[in-house]
Amino acid sequence: MPEPGLPTAQLSLFDEVTAPPTPAAKPAAPAPALPASPRARHELLLGEHRVPFELKRARRRSIGFMVGPEGLAVSAPKWVGLAEIESVLVGKQAWILRKLHEQQERQRRQHAARVEWRDGSVVPFLGESVILVLDPRCTGAVLHTADNTLPGVPHLTLHLGLPEQASAEQVRELVQSWLQRQARRIFEERCAVYTQRMGVRMTRLSLSSAATRWGSASADGSIRLNWRLVHFGLPVIDYVVAHELAHLREMNHSAAFWDVVRSVVPGFEQARAALREGVLPAYD
Repeated sequence: MPEPGLPTAQLSLFDEVTAPPTPAAKPAAPAPALPASPRARHELLLGEHRVPFELKRARRRSIGFMVGPEGLAVSAPKWVGLAEIESVLVGKQAWILRKLHEQQERQRRQHAARVEWRDGSVVPFLGESVILVLDPRCTGAVLHTADNTLPGVPHLTLHLGLPEQASAEQVRELVQSWLQRQARRIFEERCAVYTQRMGVRMTRLSLSSAATRWGSASADGSIRLNWRLVHFGLPVIDYVVAHELAHLREMNHSAAFWDVVRSVVPGFEQARAALREGVLPAYD
């Protein structure tokens, strides 16, 4: 919405005009810091942001760029000058800034999702919040359900057979071990459901701790699923299970492959988006 125009007044040519005092300029608020690679050696002004970027010279025909957790990385042929590279980046600044802000928000959420491994902390399990309870009377880890909690208050508690003075490492190891056992049990159940629905044969299921992959499938019928999927709700787990089992019929990502997935998980796009946007606890 445009600002209203300033009021005008008629002045005589001989009237003395006193200029209004110039208001003190307010210091510009610093732009929020955007993700930046420690290898960034260049910087460019995009909108109100000074955006550092890493420049890699590569054997390629065109300028390419990507935005990841460490900010903007650019690949360009050796014969392309820096001015031309910067011109391309300016032309794509809306996309670049949007992706950088998305990475910034993701990092904020990842920081917020960090778990302090102690009594009273919360860990996601099957899409729900589980409160950790140090309970020396308990053996191992036991999940309890309360039906009389207030709205919005987690109704699941995981009782851990540890003393109150247990270290963060002890708590983390016991919780992780319990989650991995639950992951195997749940994955086996869901794989049994979907192999029957899809008419495929799975020869082996194993758990993965891969940093960047949720699952994989081999032509021999073996399936690997990332145990951290157990943090998500069942619709997301079902999507990944169906995705990997579909590879036993189509070892590609062709239209035929997605038709197989859609035949057993209609509207899988919603689960796929939740998987991409999800932020999980850190185990370091």
